[in-house]
Amino acid sequence: MKIYTKTGDTGETSLYNGTRVSKADILIDVLGDSDELSSYLGLVHDLVEDKNSKNQISEIINTLFRLNASIAKAKGYETLNLTENINQLESFIDKMDLELPPLSSFIYLFGHPIISQIHIARSICRRLERKLVTAFQFESIEPSQQIYLNRLSDYLFVLARFTAKNLNVEETPYSF
Repeated sequence: MKIYTKTGDTGETSLYNGTRVSKADILIDVLGDSDELSSYLGLVHDLVEDKNSKNQISEIINTLFRLNASIAKAKGYETLNLTENINQLESFIDKMDLELPPLSSFIYLFGHPIISQIHIARSICRRLERKLVTAFQFESIEPSQQIYLNRLSDYLFVLARFTAKNLNVEETPYSF
């Protein structure tokens, strides 16, 4: 099978259910940002050394693939509920948070290349969430999907802090 089909040469593409839409359609935009986030999380997975974090990131990438299937209207995924995945993210966050000092101020988002990479993934996640909120105004989208992305950005923030702790990188507080 060839990778190119030429069916998108006119600026249209197909959703998983076969519906033809413009490549400028909000759902395609959401899918593109989700793909970007998955790719970036692949980089984070390859760079992070903590085995639990690697496993968590693999699970998150798998969930993002399922989310994409839902956004693209794949049969069986149209009403994908991510409540269990939200609970799982909260559990991951709570376990990491137990090992971290409480935050009393904003912190700079640097200190080590992997920490910066995690924060870039978090920023991509926030953009994806904003676009999903926009799509939600025009499309029927399961509400838990939006909540999942909000929680995922929280997870990535805590993962960056947890990774800093594991690397003995001191957080730099920001003061106004």
